Amino acid sequence: MKKLINGLLIGIMLFSMACTPTQKEQEKKVPESPNVILVLVDDMGYGDLSFYGQKTLSTPIIDKMATEGMHFTNMYTGSTVCAPSRASLMTGKHTGHTNVRGNLPAQLLSDDELTIAKVFKNAGYATGGIGKWGIGHPPPYDDPQKKGFDYFYGYINMWHAHNFYPEFLIENGEKVPLKNKTTLVDGKNPWADMPEGTGVAAVREEYVHNLFDKKAIDFIEKNKDNKFFLYMAYNVPHANNEGGPFAGDGMEVPDYYEFAEKDWPQPEKGFASMIRNIDNSVGMLLDKVKELGLDENTMVIFCSDNGPHQEGRHVMEFFNSNRELRGMKRDFYDGGVKTPFIVRWPGSVEAGSKSEQTFAFWDFLPTFADLVGGEKPVETDGISFLPTLLGEEQTAEHDYLYWEFFELGGKQAILKGNWKAVKLNVRGPKEKVIFELYNLESDPEETNNVAEQYPELVKEFEELFLSARDEFAVTPLFESDGKEVETPF
Repeated sequence: MKKLINGLLIGIMLFSMACTPTQKEQEKKVPESPNVILVLVDDMGYGDLSFYGQKTLSTPIIDKMATEGMHFTNMYTGSTVCAPSRASLMTGKHTGHTNVRGNLPAQLLSDDELTIAKVFKNAGYATGGIGKWGIGHPPPYDDPQKKGFDYFYGYINMWHAHNFYPEFLIENGEKVPLKNKTTLVDGKNPWADMPEGTGVAAVREEYVHNLFDKKAIDFIEKNKDNKFFLYMAYNVPHANNEGGPFAGDGMEVPDYYEFAEKDWPQPEKGFASMIRNIDNSVGMLLDKVKELGLDENTMVIFCSDNGPHQEGRHVMEFFNSNRELRGMKRDFYDGGVKTPFIVRWPGSVEAGSKSEQTFAFWDFLPTFADLVGGEKPVETDGISFLPTLLGEEQTAEHDYLYWEFFELGGKQAILKGNWKAVKLNVRGPKEKVIFELYNLESDPEETNNVAEQYPELVKEFEELFLSARDEFAVTPLFESDGKEVETPF
């Protein structure tokens, strides 16, 4: 009997060992794909969060989000202005390949392009977009639905998104009236010749940021029992560009909080309040996820679409929004294309972790495809950074990052390792082409142009500037075709 019992015990132990995954197998196991909330703010600089070095303003909620997740020091945006940056994020292509490479003239994503929304939708997720669309011009009211969103509420065209107290918003392709009224001068709308919705409000009853918060909570609650992807694209701290010259202040907010007592210009009080509102909104989203018991199964991402602006009478250097970096919105120096980037996913992304690896907006699509087990995109310039998020070895790395922008004389930039090449005045014969080369390791401020010292590197970059891109039929980069391309916002 004793031998029989011992034999049974040994058999049970062997069976148990056979059914238990080894440590190596456990380490390889990828967590179940989570809900994803992607918070994209508008024109926030690398130095606007206190976690990233902001000294005057405070963002305690986002700071805490960073300590509970992973923050990145070398995440780059898709472009240096709104439309092409968002196009790059949506399609996994850099601006040498996207169908939207500027704010003007007319250009749109094609309806058959793979987008991050379609990646999630194809994986069975409910997909929602709230806030500012602004990808190309002029987008139809239902453009987000054509690009993979089940639900959309907000602004479609980017000029409309300047106005924080508009007369209407778009919900699922239809206009929804608001209680605000646009200013009239001598009985006429001064912005009547601009895209629909542009203007400065005379009657201000419904502040759009607050409406976006409410719609976001509604979407999360409605889909709490489903997998969902929420693209939360706030239009702050962008300025109302029309409000700057018309009213002397384009930083429109309903409440200045304690900043009302500061001895600051009014636009800077508004900017500070916008940063406060962003921080509060992130807290609201995180609180709702926790309340619904979805915390460990929800990845929350925070970033900005490009560098800090100097519009609406706001002065970028007032709060040192780009920290020590050179440049701002509309530049290809790091101040124009580097973003704070934070990912929080409790239990899967290590709390307090940091990545110094180089990634860009066109990496989002392959990363999300990897995350949900979707089909890997064929036409992409991106790589998946999911291994980095999960604390695994990041075997795929970029050989280089590429940007182009046909405004302001035409610009190109390439980041390859520690070397950054910037070309200016590439569009047309009026100005001499300028080639700049910087070593970001020794010169992160990009102040010491060493192009003359490294002719072989210059030659290598010149070849890349040609091979990294396809010509853009809408507006050729290297020649002026007479089309209006400048957008002062």
